[in-house]
Amino acid sequence: MTPTQRLHVVPSQFAVEYLPEATFPEDDEWIVLVRAPEGLTVVREVPAWVEGERWVGFYGDAGRGRDVRGVVDPLGEAGIAVFVASTYHADLVLVPEERREEAAAVLREAGHQIVG
Repeated sequence: MTPTQRLHVVPSQFAVEYLPEATFPEDDEWIVLVRAPEGLTVVREVPAWVEGERWVGFYGDAGRGRDVRGVVDPLGEAGIAVFVASTYHADLVLVPEERREEAAAVLREAGHQIVG
């Protein structure tokens, strides 16, 4: 059986922004930057008072390996949009805030442990 992951629910909420003309954000209040030929994608924490689309995150324990079952496939099969930022140790998997509980249930059904 393929090992599963222990995923932590990140307590913050996030915004995913697209800056077509930027090569770097004007501030340093970002969590993730992805620069591509068509522009810059920025992920940042969103204060509770800011309106707009919100994402919530699941972050795996350090030490994942190639043999560990992923989280993106079950979420995609359930029709849940994802935005993934990979680090050396784990992936930060963002899902739309309004689908958080559904995403957690899908991940549990896939065998993953959800903490938080």
